[in-house]
Amino acid sequence: MIEAKDIDLNLLVVFQEVFQERQISTVARKLNLSQPAVSNALARLRKTFNDPLFVRTSHGMQPTPLAQQLAEPVAAALVSITKALNQHDTFDSARSQRNFTIAMTDVGEMYFMPILIEQCRLLAPQIHLATVRANSIDLMAEMETGRIDLALGAFDEISGALYHRRLFQQEYVCLYRQHHPTMREGMNAKDFVQTPHLVVSTKESPYDKIHQAMEKAGMIARASFTVPHFASVPYIVSTTDLIAIVPQKLASSAAAPFRLQYCKPPLKLPSLQTNIFWHRRFAQDEGNQWLRQLLVRCFSDTNGSE
Repeated sequence: MIEAKDIDLNLLVVFQEVFQERQISTVARKLNLSQPAVSNALARLRKTFNDPLFVRTSHGMQPTPLAQQLAEPVAAALVSITKALNQHDTFDSARSQRNFTIAMTDVGEMYFMPILIEQCRLLAPQIHLATVRANSIDLMAEMETGRIDLALGAFDEISGALYHRRLFQQEYVCLYRQHHPTMREGMNAKDFVQTPHLVVSTKESPYDKIHQAMEKAGMIARASFTVPHFASVPYIVSTTDLIAIVPQKLASSAAAPFRLQYCKPPLKLPSLQTNIFWHRRFAQDEGNQWLRQLLVRCFSDTNGSE
């Protein structure tokens, strides 16, 4: 059995950084060490655990199964030690200069970011907030390493692997310009399907279910115009007679500035639940907690606490 006294704490710091970065050179720069020093630390760790821990591949230093098992408890232990050594040093949003990165979709960015930017300017004027497209990264891996702090969306495929909290549930609606010649509340499904549509062609979850329903109704086959994302939809719909099925939050945000209207489509479509996701390694991190609480206050339809 390996006892705490048997291992140098600095070796665990190196372990965590290699697990996060997967590159010896990057770890050396971050820790202000030489590459041979980092390699030597890895050699000592390998001897202690009698395991390679990290294997060099074309994609960097990939962890072994044992390293995967060690990553979370080692990170938690280092966080606990850091907190113990800095009892006086808590997260102060008004003074913090921390960098936060949130993964979200393009439609999420349009809805969340204007409010988040205003709130951060008021409550945390020195923090740096960046977004990345959730569908362009390995979300689980990026959140496990801490490069992504939170994710916002309806990511069903990862909901069982990460902590999450519901923000709100919404329906899909039909978006169209004011004074559209044929669109009206209560129109029947046949007329709705025959109206020219702008189709968002992504088949990624959760829009894939909407795409399937549209395909079943024959709307995909009839559509002459498609776009790969939601960002351009309000611009196109506002200047044409095309209509588009979009999340209700997007429709309500875009209606006034683009002179649009929206209504419930005469098709049976699944609803959309939007959650905050975070990795359990960072559940007790005070900055992460602050940002989660801010999102709940600003966007939750229940206004409950975590």
